[in-house]
Amino acid sequence: MHFQSVTFDLDGTLLDTIADLAEGCRLMLEEVGAPPRSQAEVHSFVGKGMAVLVERCLTHAQPPTADQLHAAIESFKRHYAVINGRSAQIYPGVLEGLQAWQASGLKMGVVTNKPGMFTETLLDRMGMTDYFDVIVSGDTTAHKKPHPEPILHACRILGVRPDRNLHIGDSKNDIHAAHAAGCLAYAVPYGYNEGEPVDSADCDALVSDLLVAYQQALTFKDLKNK
Repeated sequence: MHFQSVTFDLDGTLLDTIADLAEGCRLMLEEVGAPPRSQAEVHSFVGKGMAVLVERCLTHAQPPTADQLHAAIESFKRHYAVINGRSAQIYPGVLEGLQAWQASGLKMGVVTNKPGMFTETLLDRMGMTDYFDVIVSGDTTAHKKPHPEPILHACRILGVRPDRNLHIGDSKNDIHAAHAAGCLAYAVPYGYNEGEPVDSADCDALVSDLLVAYQQALTFKDLKNK
């Protein structure tokens, strides 16, 4: 296979976590006395990390003040820590895909914008931690996706050149981060994409699930070395 490693986005790619995120936002908004948000709204707010999610929940006619945002973030942390993983679901094809990638001998990693205090706990609760050789969270590096640094950081730890890493995600944040890092990017059509569904023109392959992604990667040809 052309690839030596594969990195995955977490929320919206491996796991459907929207019910937990929406409940955390509901409890946070109730605590700080802000108007509620629907699950559909929260769905459209997910993608650039916890702070942006909270800020989007609070923003109506104008954005929250710094003090309001800080208080709301601390509230969300408390509530989400309790419910993180409670209603999360593994997307169809994910376990089969991870098992196929693992059997191939490729190194695997998670690169997510979710804060580290939630990432490993969630993977542990879902029984998925042992699949991965590296976990890069939203606060592991100075930047979050769509900046390339989180993916480059994962590649350094894995000891793999970026052009030999495949990144799989559910949004343009993942595609832009991967391409900026020098990786190929596959995208799944489900998940959380900030209201901008990914198109096949945006990525190197649009795949229905992770098992299909594995099968697609098997057929990838390294044209430079032919």
